[in-house]
Amino acid sequence: MSTTANIELDGKTYTLPTVVGTEQEKAIDISNLRAVSGYITLDDGYGNTGSCQSKITFIDGDQGILRYRGIPIEELAEKSTFVETSYLVIYGHLPNRTELRGFSDLLTKYQYLHEDMRFHFQGFPAGGHPMPILSAMINAASCFDTDLMNWHWGKRHEFDVYAARLLSQVRTIAAFSYRKSHGLPLIYPKKSYKYTANFLHMMFSMPYEDFELRPEVVRALDLIFLLHADHEQNCSTATVRLVASSQANLFASASAGVCALWGPLHGGANQAVVEMLEQIHKEGDDGSKFIAAAKDKNSGRRLMGFGHRIYKNYDPRAKIIKRACDQVLSALNINDPLLEIAKHLEAAALRDSYFVERKLYPNVDFYSGIIMRALGVPVEMFPVVFAIGRMPGWIANYKEIMEEPKSRIYRPRQVYMGPTLNHFVPIEERV
Repeated sequence: MSTTANIELDGKTYTLPTVVGTEQEKAIDISNLRAVSGYITLDDGYGNTGSCQSKITFIDGDQGILRYRGIPIEELAEKSTFVETSYLVIYGHLPNRTELRGFSDLLTKYQYLHEDMRFHFQGFPAGGHPMPILSAMINAASCFDTDLMNWHWGKRHEFDVYAARLLSQVRTIAAFSYRKSHGLPLIYPKKSYKYTANFLHMMFSMPYEDFELRPEVVRALDLIFLLHADHEQNCSTATVRLVASSQANLFASASAGVCALWGPLHGGANQAVVEMLEQIHKEGDDGSKFIAAAKDKNSGRRLMGFGHRIYKNYDPRAKIIKRACDQVLSALNINDPLLEIAKHLEAAALRDSYFVERKLYPNVDFYSGIIMRALGVPVEMFPVVFAIGRMPGWIANYKEIMEEPKSRIYRPRQVYMGPTLNHFVPIEERV
C-alpha cells in the first residue's frame, strides 16, 4: 500500500511520496521538494539522508544486524571466504562452483601489475605512508589500459575483467606500497597461492625465502577482509558513488574511496585502538585508570574502539572477530599484554553504567587491530588492509550506480550563510 507524507510550508501543504525498503526501512522522497516549494532539506553530514536505494547491504544498528545481500554476516564468517563473499557482494548471489572458479581464475590472471609501474613506486619518498601510495597507484594503474580509460558502462561485458583487475591488483599495490615504505625489494605474486595467502607472501617473503603461510594466520586475515567487505553508505563508499556518478572509471572512483578511508575517523580507527592500548601499557595501567579518566570529559582521554554511529547495540562483527582474536593468539602462542588490557577494558565498559547507558559497546576496530598486530602487520598498514577488504563493496556500489537507468551526477545543495550582495573595491580605496 502506497503512502504519502504532507509537509506544510508558508501556509501551503505539499504531498510527498514515501518509500519502504524490503526490510521495512521508511523514507520520504523529497527529490522534488525544491521544485514545488523552493525549500531544500538541511542535514549536516547526511546523517538522516538516504542518497540512494541499494540492494547490497542491510544494517539494523539497533538490533546489531549486518547482512550482505540478505545473508547474515555470522553465516558468511563461519562458512565463506573473502573471494566467495566478494562475488556475492558484487554480483548479488552466491556463486556456483563454475562461477567461483571463473572468478578466482580472473583474480589470478590479473594480479600482476604492468612492469613500468615499478618506476612509479621508486618515485615515492622513503618512509612514505602506504595509503597515499595505494591511492595514487590504483589511479595510475588505469593509465596502463587505454581501453579502461575510454571505457563506459555501455561495454558491460568488460566489467567482469575490470572488477577482477581492481580487486586482485589492490593487494599487489598494497604489498608493494609496504615494501617501498620500508626499503624492501618487491615480491611478485605466485599463481599457486590463493588471494589472502598471496598478499601475505608479497608482504613478508624475502628473495629466496618464502614467508611461512600458517593456515590460522591466513584465515584470520581473510576473515578481517570478509568482515569489511561492505558497510552500507559510509564515508568512503559514499565517496566512491559520488565520483562514479560523474561516470569516472572504476579505478578512479576506488582511488577516491581510499583517500576518504585514510582519515582517522574512518579507516584509521583500529590504528587508534592499538595506540591507545600501547599508551595504557606504557603507563603501567591495566586499563582501570584509563576507564576512570575516559568518563571525565576534562581528562582528554577517549576510549577508542567503542561505540559506533550506526550500531546502538553490540557490533556483530566485533563478536566474530573477538573469537578469532582468541583463536589466532592461542594458535600462535602469543602472550600479548595489549590483549589482556583490551579484555579488561571490554569487561569494565560492559558492566559500567556510564558506558552501558551510552551504548558504547566494542566495535570491529577494537579487536581487528590486535589481530593484525599479532600477524605482524605494521600499524601504518591497518587502513590499507581495511581498503583491500572494502574493495568488493566499492565495486558493487560502482556497478549499482552505473546500472541505475535514472542515475544522475551527485550534486548536493547548501544553505548559503555568507555575505549578501557586495561589490568590488579598488585596492587604493580599501581600508
